[in-house]
Amino acid sequence: MALLDIVKNPAKVLETKAAPVTKFDAELAKLLDDMYDTMLEHDGVGIAAPQVNKSIQAAVVEMGEERAILEIINPTILATDGSAIEIEGCLSFPELYGDVERPDYVHIKAQDRNGEWYEVEAAGFDARVIQHEIDHLFGVLFDKKIMRVYTLEELEEMAEAEEEQE
Repeated sequence: MALLDIVKNPAKVLETKAAPVTKFDAELAKLLDDMYDTMLEHDGVGIAAPQVNKSIQAAVVEMGEERAILEIINPTILATDGSAIEIEGCLSFPELYGDVERPDYVHIKAQDRNGEWYEVEAAGFDARVIQHEIDHLFGVLFDKKIMRVYTLEELEEMAEAEEEQE
C-alpha cells in the first residue's frame, strides 16, 4: 500500500481532460489500489486519477451500503434522469463544501482494471459520487457547479441538528 499525494486546486492537471487508458497492466492495477488506499486514508468516497497527478481516465468509488469498490476507466455516461441538490465536497478542495445540482440517476459504461467493459446504474448518493469523479476525468471541477457554499461551522450545525432529530 502506498499513499499518494492529493493534488489541491488550483492545478492544471485538475482542469485538463485526461487521456483514455490504453494499457491495462500491473502498473494500472497498482495505481488503482493506491488510489483506493489514499481515498480511504482521507475519508473520501471517490477519487480520480487527476487528483493524484495522473492525467488518465481512471477513478475509484465506493458504492452502496456495503461500500463495494467500483473502478471506472474510460467512462461514458449513457443516461441520466431526475435532479437533486445535495452538499458535495472534494479531496482536492479542502474545506470547500456546497450545494451542487446533479441528475439523481446515472447509467454508465466503463472498463475495469482488466479492460473488460461493463455497465452500471446508480441512483441517489452513488449516482452523485460517480458523476463527480467522471467530471474530474474531463477537467470539470465541482467548485464551478456550486450553487451555495457552506462554512465548516454551518456543516457542523446541520450535522448536530440532524443527530438531534434521530
